[in-house]
Amino acid sequence: MKKQGIGFFERYLTIWVALCIVVGIAIGQYIPAIPKTLSKLEYANVSIPVAILIWLMIYPMMLKVDFQSVKNVGKRPRGIIVTCVTNWLIKPFTMFGIAWLFFYVIFKNLIPADLANEYLAGAVLLGAAPCTAMVFVWSYLTKGDAAYTLVQVAVNDLIILVAFAPIVAFLLGVGGVEIPWDTLLLSVVLFVVIPLSAGVITRMSIVKRKGIEYFNNVFVKKFDNFTIGGLLLTLVILFSFQGETILNNPLHILLIAIPLIIQTILIFFVAYGWAKAWKLPHNVAAPAAMIGASNFFELAVAVAISLFGLQSGAALATVVGVLVEVPVMLCLVYIANHTKNHFNN
Repeated sequence: MKKQGIGFFERYLTIWVALCIVVGIAIGQYIPAIPKTLSKLEYANVSIPVAILIWLMIYPMMLKVDFQSVKNVGKRPRGIIVTCVTNWLIKPFTMFGIAWLFFYVIFKNLIPADLANEYLAGAVLLGAAPCTAMVFVWSYLTKGDAAYTLVQVAVNDLIILVAFAPIVAFLLGVGGVEIPWDTLLLSVVLFVVIPLSAGVITRMSIVKRKGIEYFNNVFVKKFDNFTIGGLLLTLVILFSFQGETILNNPLHILLIAIPLIIQTILIFFVAYGWAKAWKLPHNVAAPAAMIGASNFFELAVAVAISLFGLQSGAALATVVGVLVEVPVMLCLVYIANHTKNHFNN
């Protein structure tokens, strides 16, 4: 896979998200007919326009995942062990613990109980979805081993298929948040299984007909702007529904961001420190830490909307995850690059 640095839209994603907040709120306040019309376009509690936009986000990511790389897992297992244990046995539970502490204890007098439940749900959805796309950018910026990063991502995508729904259901059950299992499973099928299958089939077909170089350097590039465009349009729609909540509780954006930022930094250092203790090379350690620290926020947003609705606090919490991710991750990239000399390369 050809390495690429962070693109213009990705670099300034926080700014675009902030603009989407303003545009979405303005639409909700001054053109309420738009969200009212969109709210009617649902099937099985899933917004059809949002589902289409989310497929536009997720499908291009799935094109980049080469499951043929999974056969290389056994060659250097320690990096995979760090990634998998951090992402699936540590991260979801620390996210739950940190979010619960802040939303129910530290911010108890600032956040109503019903919203605290929904914010916790959004945080859990983020914590149970490790990064699958932007990690290629973070790997490049830390001079990571691109081939090994691909293996790490492919393994995570396979685990998402079977672990995401049970972990989310378990943690939300512990937190007293009721969720419909059928909607959760439908969300996984819609936003993981279908785009992942479509990506695999497309990849195999194009590579077979035109070769891997054409696929990586020409075909995939055609979709470069689809992911960001789909995400931003989804956020405009979401915030057209969230206007009243945000205008009534503007402080909540900051209150949600604080535990998410703490969680991101914590998970980075857990994986990065573990990799250092195991004497892994920096070009494996840095991407391993980035995968855990970063989130598959597109999936989290999609499932939050499906489970709790466009107007929910859960959807808002996942969007705050989008808002803070890029600046925080760029700070962690800086840390990784300036501690490279501590690793045996």
